[in-house]
Amino acid sequence: MLNHITIMGRLTRDPELRRTGSGIAVASFTVAVDRDFGKNESGERETDFIDCVAWRQTGEFVSKYFTKGSMAVVSGRLQIRGWTDKDGNKRRSAEVVADNVYFGESKRGNEGGNSAFASAPAPSFGGYSAPASAPASDFAMLDDDDAQLPF
Repeated sequence: MLNHITIMGRLTRDPELRRTGSGIAVASFTVAVDRDFGKNESGERETDFIDCVAWRQTGEFVSKYFTKGSMAVVSGRLQIRGWTDKDGNKRRSAEVVADNVYFGESKRGNEGGNSAFASAPAPSFGGYSAPASAPASDFAMLDDDDAQLPF
């Protein structure tokens, strides 16, 4: 049998880290995932809010490095839990038990354009200015005199 799910979306709140009675870490979080198909009456894509749980080191990792709004890729298995509500009704809920959680975007992408590359001034060499989006490098521009080249 195969039970594997991978979702990508943004966290709707900061992960909640708890510990079991024996000290095992468990993080709970919800990921908002846009549907690839179909739109509602107002023309917007519909969104699913998927509950996730991560245990042990994965839970500690999620709690430490992810916050509300972070893009995350969650890989794991779908689990259906049965429970009884306060009125005695039997309920079922689905959640993703995360085996792995990955960053869905770079730190620079998450800062809304305030990356080190975008905020650093572009280097200037001999009247040439590097494009603003290019990262600063340790290389210098050569003069137009090709006689200095060894080939």
